[in-house]
Amino acid sequence: MDRLAGPARLMIVSDLDHTMVDHHDPENLSLLRFNALWESNYRHDSLLVFSTGRSPTLYKELRKEKPLLTPDITIMSVGTEITYGELMAPDSGWERFLDRKWNRDIVVAESSKFPELKFQSASEQRPHKVSFYVQKDKAEAVMKSLNEILTIQGLDVKIIYSGGIDLDILPQGAGKGQALAYLLKKLKADQKLPLNTLACGDSGNDAELFSIPDVHGVMVSNAQEELLKWHAENARNNPKIFLANERCASGIIEAIGHFGLGPNISPRDVEDLSTCKTNNFNPGHELVLFYLLYERWRREEVEQSAATIETMKKITSHNGVLIHPFGVEHPLHECIDAFAMSYGDKKGKQFRVWLDRVSSTQVHPDAWLVKFDKWEMSDEGRRCCLTTVVLNTKKDTAEGLMLVHVHQTWMDGFAAQQNWFF
Repeated sequence: MDRLAGPARLMIVSDLDHTMVDHHDPENLSLLRFNALWESNYRHDSLLVFSTGRSPTLYKELRKEKPLLTPDITIMSVGTEITYGELMAPDSGWERFLDRKWNRDIVVAESSKFPELKFQSASEQRPHKVSFYVQKDKAEAVMKSLNEILTIQGLDVKIIYSGGIDLDILPQGAGKGQALAYLLKKLKADQKLPLNTLACGDSGNDAELFSIPDVHGVMVSNAQEELLKWHAENARNNPKIFLANERCASGIIEAIGHFGLGPNISPRDVEDLSTCKTNNFNPGHELVLFYLLYERWRREEVEQSAATIETMKKITSHNGVLIHPFGVEHPLHECIDAFAMSYGDKKGKQFRVWLDRVSSTQVHPDAWLVKFDKWEMSDEGRRCCLTTVVLNTKKDTAEGLMLVHVHQTWMDGFAAQQNWFF
């Protein structure tokens, strides 16, 4: 949260499975649409929070499978764990708060007496969460009996059923909604309360998110039965809760527009990228467009035009250099000439490019230092390099920028490939 000097323009708090991530979208297009929108328009002044029922183990597995951005804050294990930044530093204050009237040993001992409950994997059993599978027709009776038993034992717990099979036992003060309330209180104390917050979900364990005062909420169109039932009983006429027409991340983008929270046209939805402009110069926006053009050229989704290559040369310095992740230095214009020969080499193949963690610093009235992770996903797998770009603002170019220097370094675990252009 220290990344921003003041309040975030927008804080998005989103569930992952079937909300941010569409597991029925093999090309991850809705997620990539969101990625392009966030990195081009919001990363520099807003906060991204992932709120998931997954444990840290399963969350990290999902990040290896899907093109997820790096969030500023991660709420995991159904709101029982809060961590910050890429290194996922834990919030010790939240942990101490959850210790009140909680005894994990008693919860395990009493719940084990119910044959209807089947323990989930060891990775899903967390300090403040005990998780089971239970059939839908048995869930309500088990929850009622178990809650009574644990109350008699002096514990104050919360039992959440979601997805038609998952049953989680947490401290009463835990949950996605309580974790969000805690974050908002913490941000307010630091005088960084977001100007707007949008909560996004699809299942029963997301219902709490929509109960927090002054928070906008979106239920994606593929929301599950238990969340739709909650909405019908509790929020049918609440103008701050929106039932989207679109699935998953596309529904989140739709909600941004519905509530008027900021730009909601993803660069991936713009056919002519030259028309995709912002009112104020934003290096992140320009670089997202640059690499989207790079993807489309190789997928043969733009016209093979000499003018396109000439435009790329116009926005790169004659003296500019690119240091490839495999350590070779080339003039930028030579790289563009080599790139021109790659037209359509990924046609009909899996090939997508996205940027993550775009951050920029103005080092001179007309110069910016920009850092980001550049990802490529292809039939050969995923590759990532840390990229540093120096660019100048140039009023005499149509795009308003000039690339001066590009330096790329392979992230740990990713090997070099020879057809890496930018």
